[in-house]
Amino acid sequence: MALIKPVKGIEPQFGDNCYLSENAVIVGDVVMGNDCSVWFHAVIRGDVNAIRMGNKVNVQDGAIIHCTYLKAPTTIGNNVSIGHRAIVHGCTLHDNVLVGMGAIVMDHAVVEENVLIAAGAVVLENSRLEAGHIYAGVPAKKIKAISPETFKDTIERIANNYVMYAGWFKE
Repeated sequence: MALIKPVKGIEPQFGDNCYLSENAVIVGDVVMGNDCSVWFHAVIRGDVNAIRMGNKVNVQDGAIIHCTYLKAPTTIGNNVSIGHRAIVHGCTLHDNVLVGMGAIVMDHAVVEENVLIAAGAVVLENSRLEAGHIYAGVPAKKIKAISPETFKDTIERIANNYVMYAGWFKE
């Protein structure tokens, strides 16, 4: 069973049909929507500020979601995939976002809908990533636009796959 721990009397809250791996850690002021999954060695720390997650969010192996004390909560929309070993810290991710493996999104960054952040990219503090684009590099730069239909298909497919994968572990 995942480590689920209250901090300062506030317990994490989970929507319906969520999967939490045995060694995931979820603490404090975390509210998760429906059909979310938190995978092996992932950490979601709502100890110093609030973390709000929509529906069909998957937090893959070794990823970290955190925030900054009194300054930067973390808000994550629907159909968001947080890749293996990514760090999402004190920022806002709108709907249909993919944060690639090992990418970092820093405080007060705003990632609009239908954005793909490439593996290893670093989204600097206070950045705004425009909807419908791929961003890559250190620091992350806009690489190219992709049609909203293509993004929706890609992002939704990954989010739906993680709901399916979670079902395998619930059997």
